[in-house]
Formats: sequence, C-alpha cells, structure tokens
Amino acid sequence: MKTRVLIIGGGPVGLTLAMDLAWRGIEVIVAEKRPEHEIPNVKLGQIGARSMEIFRRLGLAEKLKRIGLPTDYPNDIVSATSVTGIELSRVLIPARGQRGTPEARGPDTEWPTPEHTHRCNQMYFEPVLFAHAAEQPRIRILYRTQVTSFTQGENSVTADTEDLDHGTRTSIDCDYLVGCDGAASFVRKAIGAEFAGTPVLQYAQSFHIRAPMLRDMLPGKPAWLYFSLNPRRSGVTMTVDGRERFNIQNFSTPGETGLSHLDRDWVVRSILGVGPEFEYELESYEDWVARRLVATRFRDRRVFICGDAAHVWMPLGGFGMSAGIADAANLAWKLAGVLDGWAAPAILDAYEAERQPITEQASRIISDIGRQVMMQRHELSPDIERMDAAGEAARAEAGKLAYALDAEQQCCGGLNFGYYYDASPIIAYDDEKAPAYTMGTFTSSSVPGCRAPHVWLEGRRSLYDEMGAGYALLRLDPSVSVSGIVEAAARRGLPLAVLDVSPAEAAGFYRHKLVLVRPDQHVAWRGDSEPSAPLDLVDMMRGAARVPPAPSA
Repeated sequence: MKTRVLIIGGGPVGLTLAMDLAWRGIEVIVAEKRPEHEIPNVKLGQIGARSMEIFRRLGLAEKLKRIGLPTDYPNDIVSATSVTGIELSRVLIPARGQRGTPEARGPDTEWPTPEHTHRCNQMYFEPVLFAHAAEQPRIRILYRTQVTSFTQGENSVTADTEDLDHGTRTSIDCDYLVGCDGAASFVRKAIGAEFAGTPVLQYAQSFHIRAPMLRDMLPGKPAWLYFSLNPRRSGVTMTVDGRERFNIQNFSTPGETGLSHLDRDWVVRSILGVGPEFEYELESYEDWVARRLVATRFRDRRVFICGDAAHVWMPLGGFGMSAGIADAANLAWKLAGVLDGWAAPAILDAYEAERQPITEQASRIISDIGRQVMMQRHELSPDIERMDAAGEAARAEAGKLAYALDAEQQCCGGLNFGYYYDASPIIAYDDEKAPAYTMGTFTSSSVPGCRAPHVWLEGRRSLYDEMGAGYALLRLDPSVSVSGIVEAAARRGLPLAVLDVSPAEAAGFYRHKLVLVRPDQHVAWRGDSEPSAPLDLVDMMRGAARVPPAPSA
C-alpha cells in the first residue's frame, strides 16, 4: 500500500490535516484505531474562530454551523453560586441563529473574521468531519488500524500496521508520516521527543449527565456555560445539546492532591445546586490531570507530530484543539509545496521553528489564566450566598472578577488572531515589531509573521476567500509594479495570485502598498515597492535560501 502522506490518528487534528492536504491535491491515508461511526466522548464544546476560518476554506463551515445547540439557544457564559443559584456575571454571546444580525451582542461580535467561534460539542462535530473527509477522493480512512512501527529511509517512510479486528498486518509506504495520535503519542516517543513542562497543574473530574429536569430549573435566561462559585464545590457545567445533556467538570483546589476522596454524586449536586430529590443519569465520567507540556521536538526527518501529540494544556477556551488544527494548517501547505515540487525540502524546517515556540507561549498564557481561576475559587468569600448586605458585597466583588476571567477565557481573540511567528526562516521581517497580545486581546497587524488582517471587499466578499490556496500578493496601490515578483514566482513554480485591494477596503489595517500573504494567511513580506531581487524573496519563502532578501528598491 502506498500514499504520499500517512496520518496516524483520525481525531479533529488528523482529519483537518488530511482534508487540507487533499484539498491541495495530495493523496492521504488516515490510520484510525476506532471503528467507523463510533460517537466520540463528550469533550470539547466549541470550535474556535480561527479553526472555523480553516474549515470555511475546506468547505466545512456551513455544514458545522447547521449543527450544535438549537439556533435560538443563548451561548452566554454565566458565573453563579451554582447552576441553579444566584447569577454573579454574564458574558453575552449570540445564539447560533443571531450571528451577523443586528441583535447580536457580545465581546466577540466585532472580531475581524469571516467566521466566529461555534459552540458545538465534539460528539456532534467530529462525525461531520469524518463524513466530509470520507467524501474526498484523495483520502482513504483505515478504521480499526493501528500503526505498530515505522522506519525512515532517505526518500520515504515505511509503516507497519495491524488490523485490530482480524489481526492482519500490512505495510504502508509514504513520503511523509504525521502523528496526530494524542497525548500518549506513539509517534512522539518513536522520534525521541519528550514532553517538557509541568506534569500536574490540577486534578479534574468530568461527568456527562442526562438531566431532563435541569433546563426548567435554570433561573432566567439560560446559558451555554456555567461557572459555579460556592464554598462547597466550584466547577463548570456546559450544556451539550441545549436540552437535557450536560458536561460537568470539577477541579482540585490548592492543596488537594487528588479528587478520589470526594463523593461523585455530592460533587455533581454541589455544582448544580440541587438537592437529593433531583434526578439525573450519569452516562459517563472521567478522571484526568490538567498539565502544561510541550514536546522537545516536532519533527524527525520525514516524521512530524501535531496536536496533543505535540502539546497539552488546560482545556480553556477550546484552544487545545484549535492549536492542533493550526498545527495541521501550518504543516499542510508546506508538505504540499514539497510534494508538488515548488518548495524546497528545507521549508519543512519552518514547521517546528514556527509552531513549537507559539505552542510553548500559548501553554504559559493559558496556564496563567488557569491559575487565576484556581485562586478565584480558592479565595472565594464565605459570604457569597448570604442574603444580606455582606452577601451582596461579596457577590459584586466576585462577579467583577468572574466577568473578566470568563471573557478572557471564552472570548480568546488573542489566541485566535494575535499570535505571530517571529523567528521563521521563510518570513522576511522588517524593523517593526508585532503587537503584543493576551489570551483575550489582540491588535490586527500586517507586520511580517502576523495573521493578515481580514477585511470585507466590495460586494461583501471575504479577503480570505479571494486569496485562494497559494500565496497572495495584496496590492493596495494599482500603480505599483508587481511584475518582478510575479515573474520570479512563475520561474520557481510558486503559486501566486495578485489581488488588488482598495484603501477603503483595507480599512486602515494595511499601511504598505504591497503585502505578500502565505497560504496560511500569515504575512511573509511587505513593502511599498518590489524588492530589488524578487527571486531572492521567492526563494526564501519556498525554503530555498537562508539569506534575507534585499529590501525594496
């Protein structure tokens, strides 16, 4: 059996990589241990905006937006003394059916993006990814298949596989192999990479419950996510279907070395704020550990790792999966470039050079917010449930902090749009530094390495839609010549489209007359005129030159 790229692991990250490669004309095999049509566990509850941008490009966004919570169900984030208790703060997030309407309110409604974060549980969206991937003629999914070993040669990788149902063994020859096989990654261990960081930040429990009574017990306007803050047990409750299914998470407090001493039923009732008469069905539960770990390397020659195989951290804002999908999108176009012949193999060095520092940085940002949330629960006033002036004061103080933390976590614009690559071998930097960002805040910028600011073009056309699959040269002044760059790209076979953008359409985000944007929407170069040696610029971008190109003439 042969393929261009073998992907181990058919979760959201592996499927995204497969679909992106197939979209670029590359044949892929995905080896997945689970059986076909197996419903995933209730885990992640949202798809980040940056991931939705990628899914839009791959033709998936509209399919995904048709599933999830009911169209009119509020996506709000509430902090309260319990799910059924006293509300402390509320972050407004539009319902799925309100996005893009005058009624839409919330801190994420003005983000410069063609797609917004979509609240939808993994048990619903992962089957859509599988179905879409299965429709692609260049993707072959091998279910119930485990890769047991692999060997690398100078020009290929050979993987040995086992059919988990029948025990038959097969070899797969491929040009490249990518491990998207989770935190326990066989591939990570096989390439000699190790996890480095903090192995234990917090102990946690997850409970998937069916509770038809709970929806009618919610006080006031319902919400998608509840943070329970009370002296007994603080935790998180996420609605899965907007009707009767909920995912509850309980986290350890400072000083607790585990959670096994707690009665699970008591934990659930304390977080929900319900008595012994309340009826629910526990469908599944899981004990886990929140960590901050990043692999010491993301690649060994022709083998790469993405997603949880490369990094794990606290599940805040759904950014664990979002970072893995960003890994996949970063790697896909580089692999396709090498396999199509326009990129030099050295372009693949940029994957680790770009993604490892960013995921290390993200892991620290997220862990710091997680620590603040932990201390928020630990330092909670014992008066918070009192129905007097002292209780009112305690709730006001807790609500102010809760709103800030909840908005930072769940409206994490910085981790979606603010991060940048500042040490890439295939980006031509200038003297301007990229703007700083936090988990929730960012400044759109055309500084090389940053995400090219999204704008709407005349006729309500998305800039990203118009840029296409390859490099895009944005021209803000039609009088500026681009023939040198166009000819150099054609000479090297580098896919390049020229897109004229008017100053009005640029909306002040682009100050230079020319901006070169990569296939993953990060800025590769900018200037007010062509560089004096366009071929040097093109060679640098395709990984064939380590010398920075000369500045604009």
